This record gives sequence, structure tokens and C-alpha cells, in this order.
Amino acid sequence: MLSRLGERAAARPRRSFLLLLAVLLVSAVLGAPTAGVLDAEGGFQPPNSGSEQATERIEAATGAQDGPGVVALVQTPDGADAPAAQARITELEKALAARPGIDSTVSSVSTGADGFVTEDGKQTFIAATLKADAVDADVAADVVERFGGERDVELGGQVVADYEIDEGVGSGLATAELLAFPFLLVLSLIFFRGRATLLPLAVGVMTVLGSFVVMRLINEAYGLGIFALNLVVGLGLGLAIDYSLFLITRYRQELEKRGPGVDAIRATMSSAGRTVVFSAATVAVAMATLIVFPLGFLKSMGIAGATVAVVAAVAALTIAPAFMGLWGSKLAVKKRRPRGENAGAWYRVSQVVTKRPGIVAAGAVIVMLAVASPSLNTNFTPVDSSVIPSGTSSKVVTEELAKFPGQDTDSMTVAYTAPASDKAAVTRYAAGLEGLPGVETVVPPKNLNADTWQIDLVIAGNAASSQAQDLVRQIRDRSGDEVRVGGAAAEFVDQQAGISSRMLLGGVLLAVLTFAILWLMTGSVVLPAMALAMNVLTVGAALGIITFVFGEGRLTSVFDYTPNGGIDGTNFLVAGAIIFAVSTDYGIFLFGRIREAHEEGKHAREAVSFGLQSVGTVIVAAAILLAIAIGAFMTSNISFLQQLGMATAVGVLLDALVVRSLLIPALMTRLGRWSWWSPAPLRRLHDRIGLSEEGPARGPDAPAEPAPAA
Repeated sequence: MLSRLGERAAARPRRSFLLLLAVLLVSAVLGAPTAGVLDAEGGFQPPNSGSEQATERIEAATGAQDGPGVVALVQTPDGADAPAAQARITELEKALAARPGIDSTVSSVSTGADGFVTEDGKQTFIAATLKADAVDADVAADVVERFGGERDVELGGQVVADYEIDEGVGSGLATAELLAFPFLLVLSLIFFRGRATLLPLAVGVMTVLGSFVVMRLINEAYGLGIFALNLVVGLGLGLAIDYSLFLITRYRQELEKRGPGVDAIRATMSSAGRTVVFSAATVAVAMATLIVFPLGFLKSMGIAGATVAVVAAVAALTIAPAFMGLWGSKLAVKKRRPRGENAGAWYRVSQVVTKRPGIVAAGAVIVMLAVASPSLNTNFTPVDSSVIPSGTSSKVVTEELAKFPGQDTDSMTVAYTAPASDKAAVTRYAAGLEGLPGVETVVPPKNLNADTWQIDLVIAGNAASSQAQDLVRQIRDRSGDEVRVGGAAAEFVDQQAGISSRMLLGGVLLAVLTFAILWLMTGSVVLPAMALAMNVLTVGAALGIITFVFGEGRLTSVFDYTPNGGIDGTNFLVAGAIIFAVSTDYGIFLFGRIREAHEEGKHAREAVSFGLQSVGTVIVAAAILLAIAIGAFMTSNISFLQQLGMATAVGVLLDALVVRSLLIPALMTRLGRWSWWSPAPLRRLHDRIGLSEEGPARGPDAPAEPAPAA
């Protein structure tokens, strides 16, 4: 099928290009507005979680959100009690209360309560609570526009912090892409050379715009988050480069053997094209497993990742043969002198690996385990104001509020369902919370409506601390259905519980589906098992490096971030899925060429040497380009984006340079023909399925040659 696809696209390349141009224009028209229609908010909490129910109960009873969402920090250099300062506070509070979406405001003037003014009297704050049906982002944008120019006011609070995080993510990714593009262009010129440099550009544009169109359609049925578009751009460019590089490299090799014409295109599509299909399937499966998690953010990222993998493969497999048909031998690279099969740097590397496979494998494993070792101490933390760079308005407010009396603590909310007449029972319940570890103060219960009470707890320290999380669990364990616990600590507990509840299912699905796809490609049960183990090792190394840097608070001056004692778990799941997918991608490139040599009758060492020599440059070049495309996120000033960029860049580079170039070739050499072993029933099933265009790989039941000594 792929051969016929290549023949048809190459037979009339100009017509193919006109058709592709039409598709591109339609995709641009339909896909360009996608950023404006993906508006699913939040997505970091499981639906119907305990913390979400607490919030819903309080909002239903009051018509307002639970707690202040906007805080205006006001400078009062002459003292907050001065008449001019009092007038200014009143003016600002009235103006804030009048903004759309604001339900109520409190200040030192309107309440006369303590805690709104610093001890020296030179700072005060106004807190605003939003209406329950308000759109947080719209309120934040409006408030920032109205008060952002006031010299004596700094805006903060959770709503403003979320808004600034979203803005920082958008601007940070735009900056990262602008910084990465020149490097990608220069390296593409080096790796692709000549006219072939246009291929990844065409495939990349088609992949991104095509994915936007598909996501816009999906959004009509299931709301997607805006962050998913950032994944489409980074991963889409990376996969477009990978597939283009693999196809054009194989075409150049076929040109040397067959000369220009349809035979070279047919051979490229039936071999490298088949590999691209399997690669896209494994990437799509790896990303799609994020959909099983109950967090909307992860579902959006999983859908986006699976979409971009499929679209990238379709784009590469339709555009590449048109390029080949149009330019033919003009896509070849002139070499200074002919090189045989047993020549080149990668052949020399393969000889070192295959002559001492045991030593090489042991050394590679030690390196990977050493890099992964910090992951044993990984601590996951929520996304909070610490991810925002210093000097940002909400970060300044957070830091300054700690100077106010009683503001160095956090709060927790208990929604208690009971009749308004049951005050005595609610009061007894609240009194029973006072002795729990971590509780500093229990605010007297407040009746909200006929059947809802609110109990606020002042807790010691940070909401993400282990003590705060233990307190949430303890309150829930000792309470019945009438109690729901909310607040930042409860939200983080629910997020982690949601992830943990599906981790086993996601892992099993990922392993089974990846194993099945690799078995369909190779006919072996050994290679899929090997690939899974190597992928886990690579993901562990990526987790280890960001734990070492961000989790343990290193390189703060380089990346300009505030350590919060851990890393963001949701973004690491996305990074882990990307790394796992790309690692499998590179493994398929390598397995595909070694498999071809194996089917031609080469023994294990020769087959491994041939495969490594054939695709070693492709794998490393693809890893470098992908590391730049997504690793550019490290230039962002938002720390969880920096973590995503570093994890992905380090993971794919380690996988290409250590795992695919050294460890897997060494293991395959050591195993010999056992690498291709599969039980007889599975071999027969594989033969009947017949997905191979060149014929199935036939692994023997026992090795026909001795494994080389270490």
C-alpha cells in the first residue's frame, strides 16, 4: 500500500504539490483560529473530587467563590491611618468592587479588622472575592487592565497568578520558538543539505496546521485546554523532522543502489515508510495513554500528542514522495569519495560495541542508573506562585503578604452539610478539629444557607507540605458524607490521588500496546520487552536530572526560578510520555534496519553493525533537533516549562547517544539470534497477519550462532 502511495504521489509530483497546497491553505484557514476556541479552564483536578465538591457546595450557597481571588497590595508611605491613605483605600476598594465578576471586597477601611496593615503601616491590601459564575481569566484581564498602571498598587491573588502563569507560558513558548528556529534551520541545512531542507519545513507546517484543524473538530465534542497547542507545535516540529530525515536518508541510500526513478521511491516507501507508520503508532499510543487519567489537562495533552503523531506521519508519507518524484537525483548528496558498507564513524562505533558487548552494556546501564538515581528522592509539588519569576506582580504580592500579621499561614475550608438549626452539632464538630496536628486556628462555623455551613481552618506552613496533606486525609477519614474538605492542600491531595488511581492502568496500557506494535513490526517478543525496559530507564534518567536540578534547588541563578521543594507531577507525566514515545520512535528506526540485515542472512554482529551504521546519524541528528525544538522551553521564565524542556531534551539525547547507540546494539549482539525469538504460535500468527511488505521476520526457536563473549 505504501509503495503504491509513493508511486502515485511521485508519478505526477506537480499535481501532488497543487493538491497539498490546497490542503495546506484549507488547513491554514480552519486551523488558524484554533487558539481562540480552545478555552477549557483548569483541568488540574479530577471531576467530582472532594475539594471540588466543597467548592461547589459553598459557591451554590453563597453565589460567590470560596475565598478572595484578587488581592490589591496598596503602598501607604505616610501610614495607612493617614486621612489621605484612608481616602485612597476607599477609592480603590470602590473601583475594584465595581469591576465585572467581583462579588465583594474587604479592606482595613471597610472592615476595621486587624491583619490588613503591616506593623510599620506602610502597606495594606484589599481582597476581592469573585462571583461563582465569573470567568477567572476575564476578571483577571479586566483588573490588570484597570489597575495595572496605578503606581501605588500591585495585583496578586490566585486568579491574577493563574492569569500571569498563562500569559507567561504563552510569551515564554513564543520566545522559545523564536530562539529555537534559527538553530533548527541551520542544523536542518547541515543534516538535510540542499533542496531536501525544504522537506521538514513543508511537513512541519502541514503537521502543525493539520493538527490544529483536527483539534478544533475534537473541541466541538470535548473541550481542550489551550496548553495543548504548545505541545502540538513542539512535538509536531520534532516528529516532522524525524520522519523527514528518516525518509530522505533512506531515499538517498536507495538512489545509490537503484538510481533515480520509481524503484527508489517504491523501495523507500515500502521500508522507511512502513517504519514511519509503526513509529507514529507507538508515539500516538504513548501519548494517548494520558487520556486515561481523570485530569482534563492530561486528557488534552494526550489527545494533542496522539493527534500530532498521526498527522505528522500522514504529512510525511504524502509530501516526501512528491519531493522525490519532483527532484529525484537532485536530492542526493555528493560525497567526496565513495564509502562502502564497512566504513564510517558509525561503523567504527559498531565494531567497538559488537566486540565487547558485555562491557559496553554494563557501562551504559551504569551511566543511565547514575543519572536516574536522584529520582528515588523525587517530591511532587503543585503549581503555585513559586513558578512565576521574581518581579512579577502576583509574585511580589505573595512575598509581601507574608509580612502582614497572620498571613504567613495557609487556610483550609470545610463544607459541612447540616440544617441551619443544627448549630450545636456543627460547633462540636468544629471544636473537635482544633487538636489535629497542623491546625492553628478554627474559625467559628458560619451558616451559609438552609443546609450548608462553612468552617475555615488556619493551618501552619505551606499547603503542599506533608503535614497539610496528612491533615486533609485525617479530616476526611474521621468525617462522613456531610463533610467535604477544600483549599489548596485538599486540591493537591485530590490531584495526586487522581493520578495514582490511574497510574497502573496507564502503565499497563502503554506497555501492552507498545509491545503489540513492536511485535507486529519485528515478529519478536524479545525486542519489545527490551524496548520497554530501555524506555523506562530513559524516563527515569529524565526524572532524575530535573529532580537533581529543580527538585533540589540547583542552578537557580541560571534559570531564575524559586525552588518549592519538588517538581510538577502533571507536566512530568507529559514529559515522560513524550520521552517514552520518542525513545520507541528511535528504537523502531534502529530495529527496522537491523531487521532488514537479519532477513538478508547477516549474523547478529553484522546485522547490528549494518543497522547502527545506517541510522546512527539519523537517530542522533533527530534527537538533537527535537531536543532543541522542545528543550527551548528551558528559556521560559516559568519553572514548570523549564522542567518540561529539560526533561525532554536530556531524555531524548541520552536515549539517542547512550541507549540506542550503545546499550541496545550491545544487548542485541550479546543475545545473537535470540533477539528475534518468538514462541511458535506467535510466529505463525505474525506470518498470517502479514503486515510486512518485504515478508515477516522469522526468528528461530534457538540461536544458530554462539553469542560473543564479553
